Amino acid sequence: MLLIRVVTMLLGLLLGFLAGRGLATTQTEELGMVNTLSLMLAGMLTALLLAPRVENVGQRAAARFTRWYARLSPRSVAAATFGLIVALLVSVLLSSLLRTVPFYTWIWNLVVTAVLGVFFVSFALRNAESFGLLAFPQVRRKPGSKLLDSNVIIDGRIVELLRSGFLEGELVVPAFILRELQTLSDHHDAQKRTRGKRGLAVLEDLRALRPLRIEDWDDPALPTTDDKLIRLARESGARIVTNDSNLGKIARLHGVEILSIHEAAVALKPQVQAGDHLTVTISKGGQQKNQGVGYLDDGTMVVVEDAIKFRGKPTRVVVVNNVQTNVGRMIFAKLESEEGAA
Repeated sequence: MLLIRVVTMLLGLLLGFLAGRGLATTQTEELGMVNTLSLMLAGMLTALLLAPRVENVGQRAAARFTRWYARLSPRSVAAATFGLIVALLVSVLLSSLLRTVPFYTWIWNLVVTAVLGVFFVSFALRNAESFGLLAFPQVRRKPGSKLLDSNVIIDGRIVELLRSGFLEGELVVPAFILRELQTLSDHHDAQKRTRGKRGLAVLEDLRALRPLRIEDWDDPALPTTDDKLIRLARESGARIVTNDSNLGKIARLHGVEILSIHEAAVALKPQVQAGDHLTVTISKGGQQKNQGVGYLDDGTMVVVEDAIKFRGKPTRVVVVNNVQTNVGRMIFAKLESEEGAA
């Protein structure tokens, strides 16, 4: 940044000037002026050399400050301000009571004010939700709760995830998400209307499995639903359940935890796909004639057609199908030589 470079050079000039003026007291006027100009030039050139490093440090500091500022909530700022006001009032009261004490100077007053400020501000931040700050919407803070985004509701896979017991904690549907689904279900566009009705139907299925809490919170100052969802998550300490990758990226920048069903599905996708080549040791015969059965390192059964003749031998096979059953995953394959012949 140009501003940082200019400030750094001016600081170098100032330091050179102060050093020159300090040396001028022991020298003649002409020599002192020459030395001062020389030191100012040297300070400016040194600052010019150090400017890129100072700029990098400044940019990192600015980035950290931006991330810290983005994580601040109005409730926390108001609570810290309230704590600071109390600390200052108590400090004034103590200084009035102790001003007659001989050793109580302005230094002690400054120390007492700093200690009171640290105590009251930290206490106010830890108990911000207990102050009843009416200037901001009141949100119930319950750790472990999950905020549902509209896209993950319309997706519908959350029902099976909830039925399987993998999604714990209280499920929360913000009122503005519910209004968004209602708007979609009444939309003149048929596709959007179908999506909205599907979302409302999924909410009915979710409510049959577990109680849902409707959070009647809104902030008209925030322009988009994503902004409101992130702010509500920061205020309530909840996680956001979503399939929107862009929302997930922005929320993580704000320090909000994200549960993405899409990312979970990708992580659980079978590692073996149709057409993959494997080396399997045929250990026994299958249920059908000439079938051979082998196992992968993780215990997955591999059924290979016409492979019983290779029993006890490592055999190269090609995956034909990958089936998920109630007892686990099964892979159906054929001999690699048969693929070449085909």
